Amino acid sequence: MLRHGHAEPHAGSDALRRLTTHGRQEVLQSAAQLIGRPLEAILCSPYVRARQTAELVVEALQSRLIIEIVPWLTPESSLGSALAYLAARPESELLVVSHQPLIGDLAGMLEHGHRQQALPMATAGLAELVGDMPLAGGMQLDSLFQPHK
Repeated sequence: MLRHGHAEPHAGSDALRRLTTHGRQEVLQSAAQLIGRPLEAILCSPYVRARQTAELVVEALQSRLIIEIVPWLTPESSLGSALAYLAARPESELLVVSHQPLIGDLAGMLEHGHRQQALPMATAGLAELVGDMPLAGGMQLDSLFQPHK
């Protein structure tokens, strides 16, 4: 799970906010933690800042991974729908790039089994969850990388 990097405060709409220079640096720090991981897919929000984040990860990893834009992977998306979609995915190494509160709620649900313990995710925060997806609540949080501000 990767939250997008720091974004500009204003744009024509929330979906159009772009990463700042600082946000790009944050993402590159987080991407360095993914070097050597056998990522099979990157799922990404359609919002500009999330797409820019995913593109920076692909560049940093010098990978040919295709970024799959998932229309519902936005801040206000349904946690239940996200869990059902992810449970149906065949990959064992999957990177999800999204926003708060969805990404923190999703990580918290997968780790703890309930939404009340959302995982705090700073901008460009990276969390690795290990376990079988259908066993929400039975996953283990192996690592959490929060870039230094």
